[in-house]
Amino acid sequence: MNHAKKNILIVDDTIQTLRIFYEFLKDEYDINIATSGEAALKRVEIGSCPDLILLDVVMPGVNGYEVCKRLREKAELRHVPIIFLTGKSSDEDKKRGLEVGGTDFLIKPVGPDLLLAQVKTHLEAKMYVDSLSNRANSLEKEFDKRVKELGSIQDVALQVMASLVETRANETSGHMLRAQHYVKLLSLELSKHSSYKAQLDDFTINVYIKSAALHDIGMFRIPHQILLKPGELDSDEFAIMKTHTMLGRDAIELAEISLGIEGGALTTAKEIALSHQEKWDGSGYPHGLRGEEIPLSARIMAVADVYDALTTGRVYRPPMQHDLASEVIIEGAGSHFDPLIVSAFSKIKNEFRLIAERFSDE
Repeated sequence: MNHAKKNILIVDDTIQTLRIFYEFLKDEYDINIATSGEAALKRVEIGSCPDLILLDVVMPGVNGYEVCKRLREKAELRHVPIIFLTGKSSDEDKKRGLEVGGTDFLIKPVGPDLLLAQVKTHLEAKMYVDSLSNRANSLEKEFDKRVKELGSIQDVALQVMASLVETRANETSGHMLRAQHYVKLLSLELSKHSSYKAQLDDFTINVYIKSAALHDIGMFRIPHQILLKPGELDSDEFAIMKTHTMLGRDAIELAEISLGIEGGALTTAKEIALSHQEKWDGSGYPHGLRGEEIPLSARIMAVADVYDALTTGRVYRPPMQHDLASEVIIEGAGSHFDPLIVSAFSKIKNEFRLIAERFSDE
């Protein structure tokens, strides 16, 4: 195990703030500092990649939002946690920060306990994403064996990442398995319709099924206190939770780079991870896509995911009965869901019930 200290870059134009944060963090981490946005960009350009960045928002010259945007344009920094340091706490400020690639916010003044807890949480989350690349090297021989068994290296990547999702993000142990079965049922039924028959051949359906396992992989990067909260999220927490779609897409993209894979199953997995929370009427996230702008794979995944969420109990609510959950899905045709996919669901909803019973968490 590597016990080397993680490297943190602190960017702030106030010397007093830099001194305070340096004192808070120096015992556990290697610290680098920059007193302006320009200096931060230059340091990253010529130096090694930090493990985490604490970034002031309001600075003369290049502000924190612009610095974050430019950093995210660099492939090696795309997955580095960037925590904004700010005196601003409005929803609009947080929304802007998340849109340019920020990971979290700390409102000044920040005490040492909260700072250390946040830094630790985000470094641990980054470790899960980094592990995908590390496992690719250490399990090369095992991969060769599994390629023969599964038929392609994409299958191996999907299974490795899906198993990692279960270790942290999966609140219910059977969720991914049920979701894959629901996607299979919907895809097969939908393939009978003239509008989708050409798109849904056997190969494509198989890719959809495998890719469905990774729809929530972005949960890796969501802080534990939000991911495991025993109740409904407030608006700020939900804004952070919604970023799991983009984080999931980025994690799969990183796996593509690490494993030397382009196209195939992982392309579909990225579509599903990014867009399964979009809605037919354009009210979903992260990009507000509407209708057929949403990839077909993600539209199918949306129905499967919502049905499973409704019929599976949570800490803060009991499971919904199958008939009522089916009504919710059917009523969502044309608003939340693709009407043709809902039509397919209505024809096979009893098969959904059987899957839910067969693979129940109990």
